[in-house]
Amino acid sequence: MKASILDLRYKMKQVLQALEKNEEVSILYHGKEKGVIIPAVRQNEVSVKNHPFFAMNKKERRSVKNQMEELRGSRYNDL
Repeated sequence: MKASILDLRYKMKQVLQALEKNEEVSILYHGKEKGVIIPAVRQNEVSVKNHPFFAMNKKERRSVKNQMEELRGSRYNDL
């Protein structure tokens, strides 16, 4: 995409949409290219299924409720 200085001022939404689509935006000043805005490198979003803590106790046959009670512990330390 090519954008003039006025486009940056008045049409920033379209410029940001182009960057969202991983397009480079050339900045023009008096019809000559002065610079290029490149999209930022994004980290891959980790889905829940690929998260390292998903099914961390897969081998254990305890219910989720029992696992959570064990992780949380009791409200007071019983002696």
